[in-house]
Amino acid sequence: MKTIILKTASKYLLPLLLLFSVFILLRGHYLPGGGFVGGLIASIAFVVYAFANGLEQTKDLLRIHPGYLMPVGLLIAFVAGISPMFLSALPFMTGEWFAEPLAVIGMVGSALFFDIGVFIVVVGVSLTIIFTITESA
Repeated sequence: MKTIILKTASKYLLPLLLLFSVFILLRGHYLPGGGFVGGLIASIAFVVYAFANGLEQTKDLLRIHPGYLMPVGLLIAFVAGISPMFLSALPFMTGEWFAEPLAVIGMVGSALFFDIGVFIVVVGVSLTIIFTITESA
């Protein structure tokens, strides 16, 4: 379904949904949300764009295959989980926080970096599955 209305709307919805997914990601370690939900919203943004403009144009927009995002996200999440063991001799997956809060984000710690890793993994997995299904159909 490639109507002019959907094509026009998708060009405006993509950045808006990506911005909303980052908001949900950053909101997640204090309130409901986080890396998983934010990653799903970011994936939906690219799926809507793909429905309106085609899979090839969406792949050109992404510039890299989403399958490459999975190991990067896993590495970020693993480093966030293991960093307290080396920085403070605390157990694996213990929350480690910076001393001063950042202006917009608030207190930044290992939980945020773990959520960022989960976000990247979810985007990679979701888009890889959807792109594979779309290519085979």
